[in-house]
Amino acid sequence: MFGMMKNSLFGNTEETEYKLLSSEIKDGVSFEVRRYDGAKYAVVSSEGRTFDQVTGELVRKLLMYIGGSNEQAVAMGTAAPIIVTVYPRNDGVLSRRLVVAIRIPTSYQQEPPTPSDTAITVEDRPGMTVYALRQFGGFAAESEYRAEALRLTRTLGETAPFQRKQYFCCSYDPPLKPYGRRNEVWFLQEEP
Repeated sequence: MFGMMKNSLFGNTEETEYKLLSSEIKDGVSFEVRRYDGAKYAVVSSEGRTFDQVTGELVRKLLMYIGGSNEQAVAMGTAAPIIVTVYPRNDGVLSRRLVVAIRIPTSYQQEPPTPSDTAITVEDRPGMTVYALRQFGGFAAESEYRAEALRLTRTLGETAPFQRKQYFCCSYDPPLKPYGRRNEVWFLQEEP
């Protein structure tokens, strides 16, 4: 727990790098198209509870893992963003299934420490291209992410090639940061 708090308060945060493919404003809404390389991620999932009920618990598990609660007791530093994959129903309400992931910091990509919490797995995730709604603030909950996802959906329109069965709710800040927070919604672009 101390490692997680130390990382969150005093550690440098390694932001996941990407290639900016385009930056656009449409109907007053600013978004980017970005390309992320494949990497290893620490992942934990949940079914049966709502976004607001379970995300804090799952994020803490991942922050503890990268903060040193792993088999090797290695504090890896922090990484951003924390990515929550959500699965909206046809009415826009999120299903009770979600996956929370954090990119393993670069210096541990080759050999990530073994999670001591059996709920956490380390996955090799492929590269992806996303439509990223530019930053919005606050302690975002399900309602804020849903509203921003709806805004991005309307902005992109019906013909944009993105997956509609899932999207990503991203938070770049440690849980203890009180203001100036950065959140984003990403839609996964369908590859041709």
